[in-house]
Amino acid sequence: MNPLARQLNETLERENSHVHDMLSALGRSIYFPKEGILSQSAEAKAKAKKYNATIGIAIENGQPMHLKVIQDTLSTYAPKDIYEYAPPAGKPELRTAWRKKMLEENPEIGNKRIGNPIVTNALTHGLSIAADLFADVGDAVIIPDKNWENYELTFEIRRGAQIVNYPLYNEEQKFNAVGLREALFAQKSKGKAIVVLNFPNNPTGYTPGAEEGKEISAAIKDAAEAGINVIVLTDDAYFGLFFEGSLHESLFGQLADIHPRVLAVKIDGATKEEYVWGFRVGFITYAGQSEALLSALEQKTMGIIRATISSGPHPSQTFVLHALNSPEFGQQKQEKYEIMKGRANRTKSILDSGKFDDAWGYYPFNSGYFMCLKLKTVDAEALRVHLLDQHGVGTIALGSTDLRVAFSCIEEGSLEELFNLIYQSVKEIETVSASK
Repeated sequence: MNPLARQLNETLERENSHVHDMLSALGRSIYFPKEGILSQSAEAKAKAKKYNATIGIAIENGQPMHLKVIQDTLSTYAPKDIYEYAPPAGKPELRTAWRKKMLEENPEIGNKRIGNPIVTNALTHGLSIAADLFADVGDAVIIPDKNWENYELTFEIRRGAQIVNYPLYNEEQKFNAVGLREALFAQKSKGKAIVVLNFPNNPTGYTPGAEEGKEISAAIKDAAEAGINVIVLTDDAYFGLFFEGSLHESLFGQLADIHPRVLAVKIDGATKEEYVWGFRVGFITYAGQSEALLSALEQKTMGIIRATISSGPHPSQTFVLHALNSPEFGQQKQEKYEIMKGRANRTKSILDSGKFDDAWGYYPFNSGYFMCLKLKTVDAEALRVHLLDQHGVGTIALGSTDLRVAFSCIEEGSLEELFNLIYQSVKEIETVSASK
């Protein structure tokens, strides 16, 4: 094992042996090179005032070489802020700005010890980093039965972990904390579990309320007290899009110091929060008991980044930083929030009209981009194909009964027509089935 990896492992073992034990084999082996091209280039950038012949970019007239046809479209920004490589951990000013935003929007974090957000290539990359660091073959990854399909690729296919499902909703149509608890305690013989909490949920658009949040935290704490090391990943992709009575903070704040056997990891980003999907700017942030522990985890994270993408794109980091620092940012974001809330509320009022009750019910939703219909009479895939082929309407079929509808991308005035077409398609399929 590389001495740097061994040193990081010793730090984790000393600061919190449970966190050390959570690491995968790759997580134990990975490190960020202290003596290599990046570190030597960083040193040269600070000291080489005459000539800097270290890093693989081209310089012309004292600034990064660039094509005029590109710079003409980006003339607001200095070449040094878009063409150079960003550091593996991300643009420092952006990391600082995102941390400030995170603390303002999640007051429950308070004075709890958290690391500095590390920039990822959006949230999928952040989840992939967590999978690399903590998931080994056979490790349990606990997610509800209503989930984003990419979890399977990220944890099960790439890392060989075992997906463990529990029902998202209980009989009261609230978050099923009992199911989460049972799934956790089923891992007692393994002594380790990875829990992914995705609120607002994709695909259902559900976020738990305050009491449900306490139940989730209690289930995780009880598992830790029973001797299970729990890595909790809060996938906060749709953070901030809370439209009704629900938690308005990430559970990361509650979980940050809940137990030494619990490692809370926040994965979030500008992707959906700031409506910049193609920019691919996300963040991964750790909570921990000491600065040394957080530093070791961040060094290993940087090692994963260095070994995979080297660093994230610099231009989009600069664009997001510019937005966060703009005086108009808050107002413009609130305007978009109100549009999204209007679409969610209109969707709910249409569904609650009663006119579609013979065709479907729907899963509770109060946040995010999506909602899910629970079909009563037709197959979800058959309906999806019929809608697409006969009416030019795109939806997502999930299993035999669930149809996901992204109200986020439908103008409020078009939502009623959308659901009328879905209902019409159900009836058309029923008619064909009855005639056979």
